[in-house]
Amino acid sequence: MTIPKYPVGIQTFSEIIEGGYTYVDKTEYVARLTLQGKYYFLSRPRRFGKSLLLSTLRAYFEGRRELFDGLALDSMNVDWTPRPVIHIDLNTSNYTLEDGLDKRLDSILSFYEKQYGISEPYPFLSVRFEQLIQRIYERTGRQVAILVDEYDKPLLAIEDNPKLFIKNQATLKGFFGVLKSMDMYICFAILTGVARFNKVSVFSDLNNLDDISMSNDFAEVCGWTEKELTDNFKQGIQLLAEENGMSYENALLTMRKYYDGYQFTPKGSRLYNPFSVLSTLKRRELDFYWFQTGTPTFFAKRVRDSRIDLPSLNSQWVNRSDLVSVGFDSSNPVPLLFQTGYLTIKSTEGRLIELHFPNYEVETGFAQALLPFYLSSADKADTSFSIVQFYRDLYTGDIDAFMKGLQTMIKDIPYEQHSEKLYQNLIYLIFTLAGSEVQMERHTNNGRTDLEIITSAYIYIFEFKYNKSAEEAITQIYSRDYSGRYALNKRQLYLIGANFSDSARGLDSWIIEKV
Repeated sequence: MTIPKYPVGIQTFSEIIEGGYTYVDKTEYVARLTLQGKYYFLSRPRRFGKSLLLSTLRAYFEGRRELFDGLALDSMNVDWTPRPVIHIDLNTSNYTLEDGLDKRLDSILSFYEKQYGISEPYPFLSVRFEQLIQRIYERTGRQVAILVDEYDKPLLAIEDNPKLFIKNQATLKGFFGVLKSMDMYICFAILTGVARFNKVSVFSDLNNLDDISMSNDFAEVCGWTEKELTDNFKQGIQLLAEENGMSYENALLTMRKYYDGYQFTPKGSRLYNPFSVLSTLKRRELDFYWFQTGTPTFFAKRVRDSRIDLPSLNSQWVNRSDLVSVGFDSSNPVPLLFQTGYLTIKSTEGRLIELHFPNYEVETGFAQALLPFYLSSADKADTSFSIVQFYRDLYTGDIDAFMKGLQTMIKDIPYEQHSEKLYQNLIYLIFTLAGSEVQMERHTNNGRTDLEIITSAYIYIFEFKYNKSAEEAITQIYSRDYSGRYALNKRQLYLIGANFSDSARGLDSWIIEKV
């Protein structure tokens, strides 16, 4: 069987089409964008198809109709007149340098100034940009399309450098602020990014941008529905199934568990992560590909410093207005986690939205990225090794070894950081990484258990106390019959009562009972 070509890491529309790579047709959105408006902003998580969308728009505005042969846009009533395009890609550059952003913008402007024969440009970046747009219009007689990829990269990269952040923020304000005054020379403009930051003045000066990030009309502009997945990748899913000893149905079910579940608008469809799907099908192996591309350090720091209850993130209720934009100085990390793809829409009730982790890849990868920031003096390699050992202990039924390892790991935390919430968050992170099926605070008829873990051979029910006793914890499990639901289950059942205390600086005692 011929293995299809998958465009992993390829974000140029023409290269995908001309190279014979598998392409999921999103070109109808080019028509929607160009026919329904003029100025847009779109936020989506990294590696979710924003760059490919802009590349597709570029090919359209350049009049390259041959690339769209057989695609949706080719049969739609749109204007194929070629127009000049200024494509500002801010993905690449070292923005931690004092002049990193200035050099990147200078490089982009210089490229187009040379292309259109513009000599002796003005010294200021914003004035040069204004001059460039006007000169291109004058020399071609046609309005210009402006495509901005990852506008916020120069800010995300230096979030922990307040002085440089303010400088880059001012540069972006002046640079993109010229778009509003150049309306007569512009036919279309779109800015994309990971998040919309409410104190970045781009959005106060450029207030004519239509933010389509939570628009139902554009809910599926990036990411793939399950129908798109099965329509375009049936052969690849079959190859994945065969190589891993699964049926087609089980392979699809597993991919759904790993990569599906993103929902960016209240009425939108559930979506798969394109990068993870392509990587899985190309390698025919399931893995956490999205997280392997890197998790911004400041995300982990922001969550840790917020002292938020981590288990609650899987059912977090917020007001819709709180998700529209985020602030760098906000103590609440939830809006940022939503816009960056770590949390997504689970359900809605009027203006209220319930968020949760979209899938197994995100929840597990999130825990993996976050744990070292709670164990501040731990080496990441040592932490990873410990998690592997925890995993083995759970799957072999050596729960006492597991508890001893947990006790040792928690002692690594500086004394001043110990608190009941810290213990709760650590338990969540460690057990999320170590267990195959983890449920925190599961409701029963007589209350709710602190933690349940189910493996192929074992069921573990945990009750944790703080500055009390392990005896009190195990007594609660029995008195409230937390194990009753598993009476007919053939797996070996363990009940564990444990106590954390300030005097022991962590886990001081536990009781294990085999049922």
